[in-house]
Amino acid sequence: MEKRKGEEIAAFVGIDWADKQHEVRMQAAGSGKKETLTLKQEPEAVANWVQGLRERFGGRRIAVALEQRKGALIHALMGYETLVLYPVNPKTVAKLREAFYPSGGKSDPVDADLLLDIVTNHRDKVRAWVPDKARTRLLQMLVEARRNFVDERTRLTNKLRSALKEYFPQVLEWIEELGSQEVTDFLNKWPTLESVQRAKAETVRKFFAEHGHRNVGRVEERVKAIGAAKELTKDEAIVTAGKMKAQALARQLRPLLESIAGYDGQIAELFEKHPDREVFSSFPCAKEVLAPRLLAAFGEDRSRYDQALDIQNLSGIAPVTKTSGQSRVVQKRLACPKFLRQTFHEYAGQSIKKAGWARTCYNLLRARGVKHHAALRAVAYKWIRIMYRCWQDQEPYSEEKYSQALVRTGSPLASAIRLAAAG
Repeated sequence: MEKRKGEEIAAFVGIDWADKQHEVRMQAAGSGKKETLTLKQEPEAVANWVQGLRERFGGRRIAVALEQRKGALIHALMGYETLVLYPVNPKTVAKLREAFYPSGGKSDPVDADLLLDIVTNHRDKVRAWVPDKARTRLLQMLVEARRNFVDERTRLTNKLRSALKEYFPQVLEWIEELGSQEVTDFLNKWPTLESVQRAKAETVRKFFAEHGHRNVGRVEERVKAIGAAKELTKDEAIVTAGKMKAQALARQLRPLLESIAGYDGQIAELFEKHPDREVFSSFPCAKEVLAPRLLAAFGEDRSRYDQALDIQNLSGIAPVTKTSGQSRVVQKRLACPKFLRQTFHEYAGQSIKKAGWARTCYNLLRARGVKHHAALRAVAYKWIRIMYRCWQDQEPYSEEKYSQALVRTGSPLASAIRLAAAG
């Protein structure tokens, strides 16, 4: 990245990002003089600044270090061919600040100086950022945003469950999926046991039929259960407060569910048209949610990672080994993009539900005393290696082919798989 089309880096820039304005340090190649300026977070200001650099350095490449991988500033800069962006982990800057300025004070000029030093003297320690194509970046943004809304849904449903337990716990038995449109419709129509018991049996049957319940026997069981149910409490204060809280939470839940459904539709449409769809939909148990997330995790630029270990380390799936003297400790990697680690961790959890090497590997680790989440990370570690090869070769995953490879290399896992199949 330091040379593209034979052009060398003409200048180095360190930018400390802020919400309204950014501190900038710049140094022309071959010069010992640092230049300082303040750049407003305005599209016109950024465009004028880049245009000035382009004219000054004749369109040659300019290396820019900043503490962002996403956000307003990097979104503004990524569209300029002149700039080579080097996103730096904020923890790296914090550690350098702590080492060189032990007083503990944080100031923007100091951080801009540190970023300039990194991009000028330690460019071999950071990787230039090449954005994926728009379709992949959009998919990456959508799957992460969707997950945030799902987490919000979980928060609301947990509060709703708690509220119902206090005055109307039967709803938790009658409606299996609490975070669904069905529960919001039910509570809007019948917020208390008394209200649903006043309803006609046929009205209740129609409600469940309209919400996808086709098992007539199960519906009849619920109708009978509603008729025979007893109130948890008849205290008017508890029932009234509980009803208002439950309905308020249900009203918050309804638009959230609609938003998630909207994200699902957009993600499915993007994923269906993506050239890597066949690769990532081939992994067992990936399905409509995790397959797009796995694709987003790898991206589209196959030159971004030199080996699978790069992704294993970046995602935090690979453990950290710390040695000191005679001691050696292997522990979970904490500094990593949390959503990326979550994606691989959750996929590993889904993959062990299906018979195959992943479940056998997980069972072996658990039998050795490895804890659940550590075992899932170990399975995810292996999956990343497999996915990386499929991604690089643009070849769908084959369980049979991988099992044959385990046998061919004499992996102990191959014997365990045979025993599991025989047993």
